[in-house]
Amino acid sequence: MSELHPTIPPQSNGKIERWHKSLKSECIRPGTPLSLDDALRLVQGYVEHYNNTRLNSAIGYITPKDMLAGRQQEIHSERDRRLEKARRQRQLRRRQATEEMRLLLP
Repeated sequence: MSELHPTIPPQSNGKIERWHKSLKSECIRPGTPLSLDDALRLVQGYVEHYNNTRLNSAIGYITPKDMLAGRQQEIHSERDRRLEKARRQRQLRRRQATEEMRLLLP
């Protein structure tokens, strides 16, 4: 008798493998748990950090928590506003430096 298994897209396996790679390299190896309780504490802390603090490149450099809350557009708009403000400030400083050099040169 054959068993029926649900078809899982190949991308799903890649996502979980990427999660395990991050978990190992960012949590387990640096933390070096000495007991099962220590490992559990480390992993729980990492999951909290991963979901609420760590920016995820696959979802536009926002946290999974913000993505689930639907805040990606708000966050990207705020980033764009800050970047534009920084560009204007750099342009202004360059103009001021150029003017100062003109005044200093004969």
